[in-house]
This record gives sequence, structure tokens and C-alpha cells, in this order.
Amino acid sequence: MSDGAGGRIALVTGANKGIGFEIARGLARLGAIVLIGARRADAGEAAAAALRDEGLDVRFVQIDITDEASIAAAAARIERDHGRLDILINNAAISLNKGVRPSEADISLVRETYETNVFGLIAVTQNMLPLLKAAPAGRIVNMSSGLGSLALTLKLGPTAPFVFNRLLAYNTSKTAVNAVTVQFALELAGTGIKVNAASPKLSATELSGGQGSPPAEAAGIAIRLALIGPDGPTGGLYGDDGQLPW
Repeated sequence: MSDGAGGRIALVTGANKGIGFEIARGLARLGAIVLIGARRADAGEAAAAALRDEGLDVRFVQIDITDEASIAAAAARIERDHGRLDILINNAAISLNKGVRPSEADISLVRETYETNVFGLIAVTQNMLPLLKAAPAGRIVNMSSGLGSLALTLKLGPTAPFVFNRLLAYNTSKTAVNAVTVQFALELAGTGIKVNAASPKLSATELSGGQGSPPAEAAGIAIRLALIGPDGPTGGLYGDDGQLPW
């Protein structure tokens, strides 16, 4: 499904910890020049330094995906330093209203979740698109979730674990991410740029409350989608075992 990443320029948002950090590490180990996107300079610089200590070519790029000026500045820096972007991993996301029935969800937290998970993702993609078009074969991977799949969520039903059924803002934001993925894939069909959504396995991160597998395992599907060849898919949602239903 993938080939090497030698010499490719990759931006991973929210890469200072968790799955994003492991995606950055995995791409860099395969030869990519990886840009660690993070809102806080101290966290981003520390993450990049940790990977450089492993002998990897990793740099920090400050980017707050809820701030248009910050996104534009990051795009301008990448254009100045590299002239193109081969891989964009839209990984940054938040989950705020855990364990609350949809009927009781705080609408302000729903809006805040969408501001990052959906609107921020769209803004980053729009700003980075000229750089992706300047690359020989751009790849966009939007980090989604099986919880954003309407078919899989309905299959879980009311007997699903409490926490998974009561994430109105997060789950629906990932459903929106899936729809955004399709929209960009349709627009970019025939350009050589491929756009897919990744559904990593449940990973032991801050977002999951420490439940699940090591983040390095969860990063695998995003890395594979970032490196698909010209005959690879576009416009789909993929997990470790293949394509997932919307």
C-alpha cells in the first residue's frame, strides 16, 4: 500500500504528543523531513528535539489551527523553507464533553470542538493546498475515527461502552471530517493529490483516557495512507483492516 518517504516534506498537526508524535516519528524513520506542527512553542520544540536526538530530520513549525493568521504564517514558512509540501496529516483534535448524554451536551463545547476538529482542519487544508499542488504527488490524511462512522456507531448500539456512546461533539465532528475528506477528494480527483481519512485503533492517549494500544501502533494506518502510490485509493475511510463504512 505504501512506498518509502525519502526526501518528502510532511506536516503533522498536533504532533507534539500522542498519535501525532508517533506519526511524525514513523514518517521520519522512513526518510521524510517532518514538520512538527504544534500550538505551543515549548511543547513543539521539545518534541522535535526528542526526535532529532534519535537522528531524525524533524523541525518545529508553530501552528494554531484555530487561528487563521497562525495557519497562514505556517504555510508561508513552509513555502519559504521548502517550496512544497508532500504530505499533510491533519491530526490535531480535541474531545471535551465526555460521558454526557446528547440531550445534555453543552452547546458551547460542541462549537469549540468543531472549531478545532472541523473548521481548523478545513482552514489548514485550504492554506496548505498550493504547497501540496507544488509537490509531485501530494497526500492528505485526515485523522478520523470509527466513532465518526454512522454505520459502525449504529452497530454498537445502546450497549456500547458508556464513554463511546456519549461523545456527541467528538463523534459528530469526526463524521464531519469524513464528509470534508470526500469533498476535497472530489475536487482534487485527477490532480495526483489523494485525500483519505484514517481511523486508528483505540490508542492509549490523553484523548482516550489512557485506554487502548500504544500510540505507535495506532499511527500505522496514517503513515500507510500518507505513502500510498499513484494507484492507491482516494476519498475513503481506512483502518488497519481496510476500508470502513461511512
